[in-house]
Amino acid sequence: MLESDPFVPFRVRLSSGDHYDVADSRLAVMLKSRLFIAFPRSDRSVYVPYPHIAAVEVLHDSRARRGRRGNGKH
Repeated sequence: MLESDPFVPFRVRLSSGDHYDVADSRLAVMLKSRLFIAFPRSDRSVYVPYPHIAAVEVLHDSRARRGRRGNGKH
């Protein structure tokens, strides 16, 4: 999904119920054992171990909530 052309924003859902939206392919990097996600216009980032990823969903709404986390509570 990170290499799709054109890039389509997606959501990474975790086993904890939290989620992270990736609105730009330059904001996520697949590492050996985890996914790195950076949040634009901040110093915030997160490392997500692959075993904790429960699902990856395409965000059909082009106005993806960038960098939003949680169950809609944040």
